[in-house]
Amino acid sequence: MELHRSSGILLHLSSLPGMFGIGDVGGSAYHFVDWLVDAGQSLWQLLPLCPIGYGNSPYMALSAFATEPLFIDLVELKEQGWLSESDLQFSENNPHQVDYERVTSVKMNLLRKASQNFRIQRTSLHYSFEEFCSRESYWLEDYSLFQSLNEQYEGIEWTSWESSLVRREKSALEKATKEFQQQIDFHKFIQWNFFRQFKKLKSYANERGIQIIGDLPIFVAHHSADVWANQHLFYLDEDGNPTFVAGVPPDYFSNTGQRWGNPLYRWDVMESSGYAWWISRFKKVLELYDIIRIDHFRGFESYWEIPAEEETAVNGVWRKGPGEKFFKAVQQQCKSLQIIAEDLGIITKEVHALRKKLGYPGMRVLQFAFGGGTDNEYLPHRYERNTIVYTGTHDNDTTRGWYSKASEHERDFVRRYCQTDGHEIHWDLIRLALMSIADFALIPFQDVLGLDSSARMNTPGTVEGNWRWRFSWDQVPPYLGNRLCELSGLYERCAPSKLHLL
Repeated sequence: MELHRSSGILLHLSSLPGMFGIGDVGGSAYHFVDWLVDAGQSLWQLLPLCPIGYGNSPYMALSAFATEPLFIDLVELKEQGWLSESDLQFSENNPHQVDYERVTSVKMNLLRKASQNFRIQRTSLHYSFEEFCSRESYWLEDYSLFQSLNEQYEGIEWTSWESSLVRREKSALEKATKEFQQQIDFHKFIQWNFFRQFKKLKSYANERGIQIIGDLPIFVAHHSADVWANQHLFYLDEDGNPTFVAGVPPDYFSNTGQRWGNPLYRWDVMESSGYAWWISRFKKVLELYDIIRIDHFRGFESYWEIPAEEETAVNGVWRKGPGEKFFKAVQQQCKSLQIIAEDLGIITKEVHALRKKLGYPGMRVLQFAFGGGTDNEYLPHRYERNTIVYTGTHDNDTTRGWYSKASEHERDFVRRYCQTDGHEIHWDLIRLALMSIADFALIPFQDVLGLDSSARMNTPGTVEGNWRWRFSWDQVPPYLGNRLCELSGLYERCAPSKLHLL
């Protein structure tokens, strides 16, 4: 992967302003692209766009191939004639927090209405829909049936469905497909609309010099179309329940580790098929993103295997992952593949060796840089060029929030390192990221806005209150973009047209 010195913003679609209580691919997304251009940025990093699962988390998705219905732009559906002006009435209780229960109820009902009106009309777009369903059938059929059954069974785990459906008996699948055909068509309609709308947004961004970075989690949720439809690829018992699950061992942050609960892959079975499922997954996300950030890259070298009956991650063991041969197989099939390896945390020399052999850039987070001494690998003077530096990620506190809670050692160290009094610590770390030798610098939008811990996106190890933060445009005065543009230009990260600032 050949990187060109540049910078950008980490901001999920859900955090954009919007008419229906959550960000989407409509007007605010296009406005944000324009803001990035004016601010001299060329990268926009998103979190996974998959259908959210447990805890509203995009990392516990209902499918690795499908996308989140709440991100569809309803205004565009009105322009197609499938919704009316009166449908687009929604009063927000809090423009800075997503109320997932309310938003889901309102938007899904309107999407159903749009789907019904679409079926009544006969336009040239019906050919586009039919072509999409045919082209994407390899994942869309299973996903649409899974979602229809998921609604029928009110969201309970698929292992509790009727046993013939759990075992995916042909007669049971055919019967369910016939019985739920209308719901199946509805879920296909949703996916077609998102991919259709996002393709236009991505083209708009690319034409203006903005590359989209997307997130690909290594694991999938047990309650997902992927596991239900591909049970032979995972460690499951005869009833479909996981026998081993993913997580990380005890460390400095937790004396019991983290038990994530995702079922583990049977890498030997996947290898026998040439990693066909994974290659299909990479090809699909490449339709959405220019660059892919692989979450938990270390799991491809070695992963922590936890017996499913264990309540914590303590009694797990390390198992070897597929390593280099996996990525070589993917690269042979995905010629334009550009990958960022998330290599945060306690990483072994074997993981570093794998990443460097593959040539993938790793990540550094400035909030991790000041807890030790001057030999801390997260300090900018320790970087190599093939690096992506962040002030923080979606799993970190905002920089202002981090600084307010940091130890006195960290606060003193960062002040001395940046030669600052700390009163604008978010801009100090933004400057530090931009001036570093790292090829890419990515800044959570919360840090550009200078927000405190109330704007944190996610707190690892917790379920409640995450993934809800949103901003409003009145929080973005013009000088913020100008300031970011000037700094980016000073440190040679701006597009050439912006360098007149110097």
